[in-house]
Amino acid sequence: MAFEEALKKLESIVETMESGDLPLEKMLSQYEEGVRLSQVCQKKLAEAEIKIEALEKTSSGDLRLKSPAGVEADAE
Repeated sequence: MAFEEALKKLESIVETMESGDLPLEKMLSQYEEGVRLSQVCQKKLAEAEIKIEALEKTSSGDLRLKSPAGVEADAE
């Protein structure tokens, strides 16, 4: 599932739950789905962060993947 799709569904669930018109069982199932979607979004964001951290600009301004040696040097 794409990040945007999961976020849109999560926002919809929050709006529905905030309305207060749901029976308890439906509220619980919506909550569980919201937690799952939240985890999907967090995972997608973490994956994006890793990819962004792996990119570096060259002297000409182009982006390229960092070499493993560069990653180790940055970590120290």
